[in-house]
Amino acid sequence: MDRPMTAGQLKEKSLFQDSDGSAAPAKTVCHNCSKLKIFLGALAFSFFAKGFSGSYMKSMSSQIERRFEISSSIVGIIDGSFEIGNLMVMVLVSYLGPRVHRPKIIAVGCLIMAVGAFLSVMPQFLMGRYNYERITVSVDNSSASVSACSPGAEGPPATDATETLSTVINAGCEKTTHSYLWLFVLVGNLLRGIGEAPIMPLGVSYIDDFSKEENSAFYIGLVRSSGMFGPTLGFLLGSFCASLWVDVGVVDIDAISINPKDTRWVGAWWLGLLICGAVNFIASLPFWFLPYSLPKEGENGNLKIGHLSVQGDPCKIDPPAQPQLKFSEAVKDFLPALRKLFGNPVFVVFIFLTILQYNSLVGIITYETKFMEQQFNVSVAKAIFLIGVILLPVTILGMFLGGFLIKRFKLHVTEMAKFACITFIVAYLLNLLYFTCGCEVLQVAGLTAPYSGMKHLSSSKHIYMASCNAECSCKVDQWDPVCGDNGITYMTACFAGCKSSSGTGRNMVFHNCSCVEGQGLGLGNSSAVLGQCQRESCTKAFPYFLALQTACAFILALGGTPTYMIMFRSVSPDLKSFAVGIETLGGRVLGGLPAPIYFGALIDETCLKWGTKSCGGSGSCRVYDTKEFRNVYLGLIAGLRAGCCLLYIVLSALIMKRFKPDGKEMTESKIAERSTSKEPDTANKREILPGSRTSEESEETYM
Repeated sequence: MDRPMTAGQLKEKSLFQDSDGSAAPAKTVCHNCSKLKIFLGALAFSFFAKGFSGSYMKSMSSQIERRFEISSSIVGIIDGSFEIGNLMVMVLVSYLGPRVHRPKIIAVGCLIMAVGAFLSVMPQFLMGRYNYERITVSVDNSSASVSACSPGAEGPPATDATETLSTVINAGCEKTTHSYLWLFVLVGNLLRGIGEAPIMPLGVSYIDDFSKEENSAFYIGLVRSSGMFGPTLGFLLGSFCASLWVDVGVVDIDAISINPKDTRWVGAWWLGLLICGAVNFIASLPFWFLPYSLPKEGENGNLKIGHLSVQGDPCKIDPPAQPQLKFSEAVKDFLPALRKLFGNPVFVVFIFLTILQYNSLVGIITYETKFMEQQFNVSVAKAIFLIGVILLPVTILGMFLGGFLIKRFKLHVTEMAKFACITFIVAYLLNLLYFTCGCEVLQVAGLTAPYSGMKHLSSSKHIYMASCNAECSCKVDQWDPVCGDNGITYMTACFAGCKSSSGTGRNMVFHNCSCVEGQGLGLGNSSAVLGQCQRESCTKAFPYFLALQTACAFILALGGTPTYMIMFRSVSPDLKSFAVGIETLGGRVLGGLPAPIYFGALIDETCLKWGTKSCGGSGSCRVYDTKEFRNVYLGLIAGLRAGCCLLYIVLSALIMKRFKPDGKEMTESKIAERSTSKEPDTANKREILPGSRTSEESEETYM
């Protein structure tokens, strides 16, 4: 039989109200504290998992482009499919968030991300081995190769290279080129976007609902900074996989004539995705065992005790039942909630600010490794590694310190706005110094540099030809660069006029090159080695650029958490989850989706030499005009961040106008609005979760 509990039996028990307003039993204070800590740990790991897989996919974009022989526009679509997945469910998930079981929805999202990662790996097991673009040289019995430049060699002249290439294509080539196996990667990335959608809005709103107001910013900053270890390790994994050959374990690595610095190199992009899928699956497990809601942190002892009874052991008290969600009511309230959010000028300015920040951030994440590779003569694997071990840890430190400063000094929303504005403007001024990090264009004979003392042929079809290689029957659409003794790069050994070669694989050396004029050797007596020539001056400027970028990353991250908290302090408590969803959606759709496309399109305009697909057609870019690349890439970032500076100033002015110095909002109009649209208390209780602020003071602060 049921028996009523006495006041002594309920001592040290925590209570909170159910959805109908009646008092309901909960776990003990310590148990509830541990539940909140478990959720914090689980959410931090889910942030880690989504950042881990997301950063890994970003770092592998160039590898995927080369492996599937697809254009940059298709790579942009693949990258944007993640944002499309977010768009499909973000608004619905964030709006319904407080009304559903948030931990379990996050668990489902992590599982979907795992499925997307595993699906993206499938093409590797369905495709053949990767064959990179290279010239063919035969070897005689003395291990010396036949001339790369031979007037009597069978084959077409440079003018007929394209036509002849098409005649040697077998039937299987068309099947490989026109296959759509890259759609597996696109759909997998789409699923990752769908799965990631609930993690941010539901997780952050769950913390803010059930933690103390003074601890909320610190907890959110802690979770977000902990999650930044995911991108760090994701980039480290990307660096490791990019240094491995795509068909590792299947082909003889010693027989490969290119290295990771070569623009034709493709790393083991698929290997890291297997690890990402496993991490996402593990991240889903803790959320299945967490409750629908928790008592407000620090308010357990102040709640009113109702008439309660328990069965059996009085120490075992069941948690309250989850309130039933009425879908029709949720849909009916959607548009009013949306109007209320966009009727808030602070929130509107914050959304525009977020969109511009997303554009610059996504552009940097997507193309920073390419910029480092082309600008400072650094391999993609090394660039990814440096981002993972230097830039991201500094960003983590800045985000954590920003959250700590809010907690330590109990910053009001006006102080947060001033702090965020100042830090961003300082970082922007440092950002302008990037333009001083210059580097010369790669010297390629016939493309960016003249042949040594040779005249260029006048025909437009022979722009890469000179008198020293006019009889070599070179193919203009090939790219297998060699570096001559004179420090100039040649597109192939044929264009260098090399008559013989020795060695195999990466150790191959070409001799008697008629277009290479070595020091004191004259024309025709010099040699060339495989690979592009190194640019020493670019390497010397790289540490300066890296130090400047590190300082900018730290200052930007320092103001990141205060900026994020402005949104929570400027909307009503019941719209927090919806606001996070709208903010994330706007940033992803108007920033994450278009940024890789227009950044890539403008960068492609600086390309000087395009590669050729194995079955004909234009491939990825081999050589960029580094000066134009620098101006376009850094100019886009500077322009977007200039707009952010203006919006930060406007946002700070609006917040200082809206809030009084003592922390109370200037709400004369809000008071009038509340007097005309006030609803019964019972209705309010049904809409607000346990732990949400329901007092008049809260309404004045957040409406």
